[in-house]
Amino acid sequence: MPGILRLFLRIRNYYFHPEKELARRLRNLIGFTPAYLDLFKLAFFHKSTFTSRDYAISNNERLEFLGDAVLSTIVAEYLFTKYPNSDEGFLTKMRSKIVKRNSLDEIADRMGLDMLLSHYNSTRLSRSMLGNALEALVGAIYVEKGYEYTKDYVINRILRRYLNIHELEHFDDNYKSQLLEWCQKHGHTVDYKVLSRYKSDKRDKFKVAVFVDGKKVGTADDFNKKSAEQMASERAMYALKILPPPNGKQIPEETEGQEDDLDKD
Repeated sequence: MPGILRLFLRIRNYYFHPEKELARRLRNLIGFTPAYLDLFKLAFFHKSTFTSRDYAISNNERLEFLGDAVLSTIVAEYLFTKYPNSDEGFLTKMRSKIVKRNSLDEIADRMGLDMLLSHYNSTRLSRSMLGNALEALVGAIYVEKGYEYTKDYVINRILRRYLNIHELEHFDDNYKSQLLEWCQKHGHTVDYKVLSRYKSDKRDKFKVAVFVDGKKVGTADDFNKKSAEQMASERAMYALKILPPPNGKQIPEETEGQEDDLDKD
């Protein structure tokens, strides 16, 4: 698109578009007024909003796919430059800590993406929709502004603003290992069970629960069983008050009220 036409569309979207308020909110969020406003709007439409097959691609999944790849590349390049003497294993673990689902969900929440999702979706929001929307937003920025702008945005407006990279270096996100160690130390038994296996987007998805002394203390769903076990372990650690809820937030629904009488002493 010629630059003059793009400039015209941005001016129109900011001052005259029926959804100019969205254009202005996006400007505050991403640093520019989008020319492709409908593309950015699409980033906040979850597939559950639509029931008709006619709208099968009118959601943020394609943008999420693109944004996931772009985000992973940017983070990999950033870490490669930041840690010139670190090996591949360290870089891989660091990237995983940054782009894992829980981390992206938390960042998206702090960015205020929940408000935009609530505006464009009639269904009840799940926490995973936040991280998906963030990836879709990154994809939309990449489509309109290209790689260099997107890289600058991710590094300066996301990584440096919402993450403490140095703390992540020493952060242990192997919650399953931590829970097993805690249970062994305090004389509790721990067990993991697959509650169900079902199809989601034509892929197998696992619902996993973790039981401590026979009591269910955390559940999670994921396409990867090991990832679901990690997520369930994290929720169990919040429920058992081994870990404080992130940023003082309430324990997720799956684990609320599951502390029972387990003693940490």
